Amino acid sequence: MSDFRRFRGTDTYLTSESLEAAVNCALVLERPLLVRGEPGTGKTLLAEAVSEALGRELIRWNVKSTTRAQDGLYVYDTVQRLYDSRFQDKDVSDIRHYIKLGPVGKAFAADERVVLLIDEIDKADVEFPNDLLNELDRMRFWIDELQEEVSAKHRPIVIITSNAEKELPDAFLRRCVFHFIDFPTPELMDRIVRVHHPDLEERLAEQAIQTFYELRSMKRLRKRPSTSELVDWIAVLQKAGVGDVRLDKNLPFLGALLKKEQDLVAFADQLAGGRRWRS
Repeated sequence: MSDFRRFRGTDTYLTSESLEAAVNCALVLERPLLVRGEPGTGKTLLAEAVSEALGRELIRWNVKSTTRAQDGLYVYDTVQRLYDSRFQDKDVSDIRHYIKLGPVGKAFAADERVVLLIDEIDKADVEFPNDLLNELDRMRFWIDELQEEVSAKHRPIVIITSNAEKELPDAFLRRCVFHFIDFPTPELMDRIVRVHHPDLEERLAEQAIQTFYELRSMKRLRKRPSTSELVDWIAVLQKAGVGDVRLDKNLPFLGALLKKEQDLVAFADQLAGGRRWRS
C-alpha cells in the first residue's frame, strides 16, 4: 500500500506496542480489527485515535440488542413517507427521499476512506456478526426499493469492539484481526493520568494510582473501576483540594469509583474484616 501510514497512537491516546501492531496489521490486510477488553480500557477511544492519527473521518455505529445488519446498510422510512402523504405537503412519489443510508452505507458511499466504528457488537443477536461481514467482504449492497447497487468507493478502516458478553462465531473471528486490550499497568496508568492532569502533584498521583489498584484488587467487586473513573476521581480530588488519599473507610468521593450498591457493600465488608459496618 503506497499510502500506508503506521499508527502510533496520539498525544492523548497512549498505546502499547502490541496494540499498535494489531492496528497496523489490520490496516495492511484491510481486515476489520476486533478489539476486546474490560470496560474502560479504551476500546471505543481507539477508533477516535485511529481517525485522528490517520486524518480520516469517523463514522460510529452503536449496536443495540435490536440492531440488524440491514440497519447498517440503509433503512426505508415508510412511516415518514406515509406521514408526508397524509398532509400532502411534499412529493412522496420519489422513494429516494425516504432511503437513509446507515453507518456502513455511509462508509461505502464516502468519497474518501473513513474509519467505521462498530461498537459493542456482542449486544446484537447471534446472526448479526456473520451477516455484517458478508456485506463488508463484498463491499457492496443492493437497495431493493431503488433497484440500485451501492458499491464502496474505498474500503473503510473497520474497528469492532466487544465486551465479551457472548461468544462470536468462528467464521466471523477468522475474518478479523484480533486484539485484547490488557488493563494498563501502573506505569502506563501514570502516563495516562498525566495526559489528562498535567499539573497533578506527584504525591497525589502516586497515592491515587496506588489506592485505585488496591481497590481494583478487592474481591467480590462486580464492576471494578476503570481508567475513565480514575481520571474523573482525580479531577474531583483536585477540585476539592484533597492532597492525601489512602484505602480506608474514609476514602473520599468513593462514588466516583464504585457504581454498584453491591460493590459498596463489598468494599465496606472487606475493610471491616468481613463484618458489615452499621450506623
